[in-house]
Amino acid sequence: MPANETAGKFNTADDINITWHALSREEVLEKLKSGLEEGLSSAEAAERQERYGLNQLAEGKKTTFWEMIYEQLNNFVIIMLMVAAVISAFLGEIVDAGAIIAIVVLNTVMGVVQDSRAQQELEALKKMASPEAQVLRDGHRVSVPARELVPGDIVFLETGNFIPADVRLIEAINLKIEEAALTGESVPVEKNAAYLIDSDATLGDRKNTAFSGTVVTYGRGKGIVVSTGMNTQIGLIATMLQSVEDEETPLQRRLDQLGKTLGWATIVISGLVFLSGIIEGGNPLDMFMVAVSLAIAAVPEGLPAVVTISLALGMREMVKKHALIRRLSSVETLGSATVICSDKTGTLTQNAMTVTRLWVDGKTLEITGSGYEPTGDFIDQEKKVDIQNYPGVSTALWVGTLNNDAELDETEGDGNKAFRIIGDPTEGSILVAAAKAGALAKDLNKAYPRAGEVPFDSTRKRMITLHEVKSPEAKDISPFKGKDAKESYVIAVKGAPDVVLNLCNRVQKMDNTVDKLNDKKRKEITEANDDMTENALRVLGMAYRVVSAKPDQVNSESLEQDLIFAGLVGMIDPAREEVKPALLKAIGAGIRTIMITGDYPNTAKAIAQSIGLLRPGHKVRTGADVDAMSEEKLQKEVEEIDVFARVSPEHKMRIVNALRAKDQVVAMTGDGVNDAPAIKAADIGVAMGITGTDVAKETADMVLTDDNYASIVSAVEQGRIIYSNIRKFVYFLVSCNMAEIMIIFIPTMFSKLLFGHLNLGFEVLSPLRPIQLLWLNLVTDGAPALALGTEKGDPDIMDQQPRPTKEPIINGLMLTGVIVQTIAITVTTLLAFYLGLSNTGDLDYAETLAFATLVFSELVRAFTARSERYPILKIGVFTSKWMNWAVVGSSALMLLVMYVPFLQNIFYTVSLTWQDWLLITPLFMIPSVAAEVMKYIVTARDRKKVSA
Repeated sequence: MPANETAGKFNTADDINITWHALSREEVLEKLKSGLEEGLSSAEAAERQERYGLNQLAEGKKTTFWEMIYEQLNNFVIIMLMVAAVISAFLGEIVDAGAIIAIVVLNTVMGVVQDSRAQQELEALKKMASPEAQVLRDGHRVSVPARELVPGDIVFLETGNFIPADVRLIEAINLKIEEAALTGESVPVEKNAAYLIDSDATLGDRKNTAFSGTVVTYGRGKGIVVSTGMNTQIGLIATMLQSVEDEETPLQRRLDQLGKTLGWATIVISGLVFLSGIIEGGNPLDMFMVAVSLAIAAVPEGLPAVVTISLALGMREMVKKHALIRRLSSVETLGSATVICSDKTGTLTQNAMTVTRLWVDGKTLEITGSGYEPTGDFIDQEKKVDIQNYPGVSTALWVGTLNNDAELDETEGDGNKAFRIIGDPTEGSILVAAAKAGALAKDLNKAYPRAGEVPFDSTRKRMITLHEVKSPEAKDISPFKGKDAKESYVIAVKGAPDVVLNLCNRVQKMDNTVDKLNDKKRKEITEANDDMTENALRVLGMAYRVVSAKPDQVNSESLEQDLIFAGLVGMIDPAREEVKPALLKAIGAGIRTIMITGDYPNTAKAIAQSIGLLRPGHKVRTGADVDAMSEEKLQKEVEEIDVFARVSPEHKMRIVNALRAKDQVVAMTGDGVNDAPAIKAADIGVAMGITGTDVAKETADMVLTDDNYASIVSAVEQGRIIYSNIRKFVYFLVSCNMAEIMIIFIPTMFSKLLFGHLNLGFEVLSPLRPIQLLWLNLVTDGAPALALGTEKGDPDIMDQQPRPTKEPIINGLMLTGVIVQTIAITVTTLLAFYLGLSNTGDLDYAETLAFATLVFSELVRAFTARSERYPILKIGVFTSKWMNWAVVGSSALMLLVMYVPFLQNIFYTVSLTWQDWLLITPLFMIPSVAAEVMKYIVTARDRKKVSA
């Protein structure tokens, strides 16, 4: 069946053929057994989800178990090893062949387990990143993951939202939806919920329907879900964008390249080992086995899986700290962040706005109470007053209540009432203030139902609503008291005081009479506004007009005429308690914070000073100042500006570009549709998880689930920890693998020079057998490296300067460490081998000494690798449980092959005595001591630099 013939069909098990766009809203609600006031119950939603499945597209083909095994075996050195095993078996070396196959199997199992775990972690993160939808459940508006929507759900749509499923609209207020991804139509489509559309109408003509994956660009609406998952239009043509990309990060690409470089270098060295062994007179099969085993042991083939697991585990740790990372690449970028550009409201502050002051007709009233509980008093000159004696104040509050999209929701739990705001906290605070004055939004909205609106946008800085005088009792409610009964519509305007004031030509007095708005009164209003903002209050202006008939057009041109200025409403959003210490931590980490807000300069400056963001001598600038600057001047001055106030999203873009031009690594927060370009332009785009639009979230690299600045700083810290851990296990693996290469390469190339004087009769001597090299790879490369990826980070990780973005992972310091460790491990292992040969002449005994020295030097070294700078005694030798288990488990495996008789025959080992352990223990401790000495030298050098 063609896609557009099945779209809109109710996806029931019975395949009921219903064309939803051809039905009225009432018919749709009836057929889906849903209600406008209650929505679905939680129990009914759960039952429907069980019946219809999750609202998500069928996932692409996953890598199967057998495919993962194939990927592990489809490796050049593994193939060579398998060939070697076959040759060994053909020549009668059955035990060697069996042992090689067993180790290959173990390596393959470990690789599959690592890949599976990495895939599981990434899948879990995808589920966490699922977009949210506002839905009516059990009579309450709640936020649920979009994948949990079912047919019959009532969903709320607002500017910036992605449509979460195919919905039949039941309310559309100036609603426009961008459907280019689905229909190719470049212009947003204006929707009308009341339309009835022919059943065979094309997608572009279905004005009463919204489709999954499209985006609301203007207005708001409400709809009932009719199709979910693969039954949506976007599902039928499989073009919906995935919310989380499965990508390879630049870091992973660099490490992959490192692995390939090491791999090819090892193959070359293995070839030299093979050829030199043959030239020296070694057995060709033995030398082939040594060369192949060396390649297996030296190539860090598990590095990509370890990196993926480390990144995924780190991202899950960030989720616990309220930062959801949507792209792996941003994890490494976080560690390099030098500037955080943060919104003020809800990010630096609590986003729990409280109206504390009102100004009407020269009179200022204070309002007590905090939060969203509608209890508090009105204070005039420190005396409690009856608000009924101040009708002009009531008018200002009621204008703000009518011109309002928020809801004050009351819930009960544990016998106590709790209040929350659904929607914008600024609007919600006005509802709370009005409720304190005795006016509930539900009563006012019933008396004055909304008949039209022009939604708020950041450019116009105001919102307009049109209300019909619906009920007789409305005539007794201000602002209509005493007015002509023919005046049946009220226009309410709310917005930035300067913008609203410029639209007015009259002013309301305290008794609700009206005067002309002259220059003296304008100045008085402006001064009152300035006084509020200087006290860190956010201020909104209220205006209205009453008319006798509904305007022909509901737009700003027809509604914003002859307005009456009603008053000023001042509210405060106190700073979050955790922001100040987070700012201090960011400063210590070399990260500068810039506040970017739409608030007035005075308000922004007061908040910035209270939390310590505004540094002495630094500046506060406005969007107008930014407009007046050239790009060159902005780039020069941006270093000295800590606060940008009264800015638009377009200004954010210029600020980001100016900072990046100064080689800063910028994290930019945002929540609106217009913020998306700046979020995308920043090195790290940060969207608000609570107040952010879907467009902002989809564009962002990181989503804050609590909209909190402190969570950004925590994410930066975790990003540094993740990168530091990756450096640790790269350092560990590369240094160990280089040592293993040298341990085989040097004796093979120079056997006669090193051991010829012992007259043992061997043409070529190697400290390790091929089977021992393979076991070494299994024992030391897996568990300890994974354990290093779980480290909690150095105590001073946020006292270090940001990492340069172009710094290679193996920088000069690490390269020096690799060289030191390679020399230390190589020398001690060869020394153990030489002592064994010179004391007894027994090759198996000498190889066992070398084998044990090498394995335990790497395992002990794993403890010192837990920090590149801090001594192991300072961080605690056994403070990492994962490292403890990794080393204990690896040590047990090593001791098994040394002391279990039948394994001794396979691995060519002998049982070591306590005297032997006394001999090799100091040897295998030397590399760790060298690592600790190097840490001391590095930290001493750093201290000297700081003191200088």
